[in-house]
Amino acid sequence: MSGTLVVGFVFVDIKGFPIGKYNTRGRNLGNVSFIHGGVSRNVAENIAGCGSRVTFASLTEDSALGNDVVKRLNLRGVDTTAMRTVENAGIGQWMVILDERGDVAGEISCPPSVDALIDLMSERGDELVSGCDNIVLEIDCSPKLDEIVLALAKKYNKPVYTVVGNMSVILSRREFLASLDTFICNEVEAGLLFSDDLSAHTPDEMLCVLKENIASVGCGAMVVTMGAKGAVYCDTRSGEAGFVPAIPTKLVDSTGAGDAFLSGTVVGLSNGMPLSEAVKVGTLLASRTIQTAESTAEPDTKILEGFGRKLVGSY
Repeated sequence: MSGTLVVGFVFVDIKGFPIGKYNTRGRNLGNVSFIHGGVSRNVAENIAGCGSRVTFASLTEDSALGNDVVKRLNLRGVDTTAMRTVENAGIGQWMVILDERGDVAGEISCPPSVDALIDLMSERGDELVSGCDNIVLEIDCSPKLDEIVLALAKKYNKPVYTVVGNMSVILSRREFLASLDTFICNEVEAGLLFSDDLSAHTPDEMLCVLKENIASVGCGAMVVTMGAKGAVYCDTRSGEAGFVPAIPTKLVDSTGAGDAFLSGTVVGLSNGMPLSEAVKVGTLLASRTIQTAESTAEPDTKILEGFGRKLVGSY
């Protein structure tokens, strides 16, 4: 199995789009759509869309929806042989309301069965982790799941990247961060991690904060995304630190942008790019994602050629 192993969940995104200005206290006419989502599913599909090998260790259901999710992932090139069917609890639901700009105005999440995914990784973890090149872990699902995957990653010396959906687990178990190769988060999450309000910081100010605090995080490198301001990065191993501006883009739907950024960055790092270049790949993939109503970017197996690179170990 080579390539990236993504460990996490499938969600169905129920998205509401208002017609005209969104009224937070009244009735809004608009459109409602059901889209395959979940941060880990998004990442798996994005990585495959870049032409890289990816295996998805996750859950599904034996239903029309579950079968449709698996079919789409297969069509995009994701290896779904590590997905386990769980009756009535294999797929989560995420309801989100978007305002007239395409930004999230409110959300509610109903997760699938964490225990079933723990069982899957307990039983097949050695096989899956030993055969992959690197891991993307949805680290805030369950401390027990994290412990299993991170222990296996250490056993087989595999780099780990993490999807952040909720910072609560990370803040309560900060020692997990020392097991990561590169920690990627947004400015709000960085503020929670560093116990400071960083929302008004400029990229230069954020970079200073990152340089001053990365040692306390414990991992070798860190990236902080700042929306339309771009992203800053710091790699203590290579000494690289800097800023990558965002690509001016017409916003259709902001959901999935962070997942796409992480996906592109992981693809870049997996193909030998320094962090400074990998962040540019992530920035491009995020830009392409927010131009669509989907939660993932359109497939582009030649995306690295624009950076003078070719995929290693592609299909």
